Amino acid sequence: MDFCVGEKVVYPNQGISVVEAITKRGVPSGESDCVYELRVLSNDSRVFVSHKRVVDVGLRPVVKATEVRRIFDLLGNGLVEPQGNWKGRFKENSDKMRTGSLLEVAAVLKGLTFLSKKKSLSFREKFMLERARFLIVSEIAEVEGKPSTAIQERVDRALSKTVRPGGNGGNGGDKGEKRARAAIAE
Repeated sequence: MDFCVGEKVVYPNQGISVVEAITKRGVPSGESDCVYELRVLSNDSRVFVSHKRVVDVGLRPVVKATEVRRIFDLLGNGLVEPQGNWKGRFKENSDKMRTGSLLEVAAVLKGLTFLSKKKSLSFREKFMLERARFLIVSEIAEVEGKPSTAIQERVDRALSKTVRPGGNGGNGGDKGEKRARAAIAE
């Protein structure tokens, strides 16, 4: 995957970044490699990603406007994956966050929001919930060119369809959620 200077990309778990420079650097084996210098917009930090590691790291372009509808469909479809014990749930959610896929981040947001309505989340899960919310809202706001507050309201409305009293309550099961995600991804 190739990016250009000035292009906006998404670095997993950090959010939207701008490619500031592309440089060639020597590596110990004597070869040279292109390196992307990224500036993370949310905190102005710098990240360097080797061209060879772009896929492994999960660096990707910002989602297209057509994909935004899929995100809102997933958030509001009423199906919630059953949540296991804390340790397993946290590992699974962490793995989803690291993929960089906005659909996976949306699944984490929905699952943790649903769970937070049933019981108190741990400190680490609260942090992950807020991180997922930030990543969803900031990327969609960038794609649609709208203020974050407007996108936050849309996300909350979509989530309310899933977490409302008398809603699914997670009865869609693991297979139902995966089917819904597969249908949305098509």
